Amino acid sequence: MERGRRSRVRPWMAWVLAVAVAGAGFGLYWFQPWKLWQDETVQEALPGTVDVSGAPAAAPSGAAPSASAPAGPVTVASGALISHEHATSGTVKLVRLADGSHVVRLENLDTSNGPDLRVLLADAPVKEGRAGWHVFDDGDHVSLGKLKGNKGSQNYAVPEDVSLARYSSVSIWCDRFDVSFGAAELVQG
Repeated sequence: MERGRRSRVRPWMAWVLAVAVAGAGFGLYWFQPWKLWQDETVQEALPGTVDVSGAPAAAPSGAAPSASAPAGPVTVASGALISHEHATSGTVKLVRLADGSHVVRLENLDTSNGPDLRVLLADAPVKEGRAGWHVFDDGDHVSLGKLKGNKGSQNYAVPEDVSLARYSSVSIWCDRFDVSFGAAELVQG
């Protein structure tokens, strides 16, 4: 009797164990919890400015200087990042470069690392607390690319065909979970 009972239990336990291992593997891939302890710092100079070596920083490729544009970068709009899903701080600037192109610049960014983080330019209002966590992909938005690092200062080129008048905010957006880590309202001036 003991032997027959043992042979019926083993296949069932093997199946449960296989499902548990597969579930744990999928959960680790999906959530990537180790990223919470991994910081990636990126320090980029603003294009068109002089770096510490004294050489001018490179302008975006294919850029030709414009006679009517100012000699250097001009901040068109800016705002302070507020925390949403994760503690986030720093400054966001919309900068017009000497060639007339635009970049979104994150300065002194400090947020958590996470899976599939992106920088979104959006028309959504920036709201405090949980009310602001999920709104940035609801309306009109443009992904400026993957977040280069969760700490530091970095630049994101705005595509030439983007009408900047349509967008009023920037979000550090987790595309995998459709949630904002933090966001800033862009205020002109």
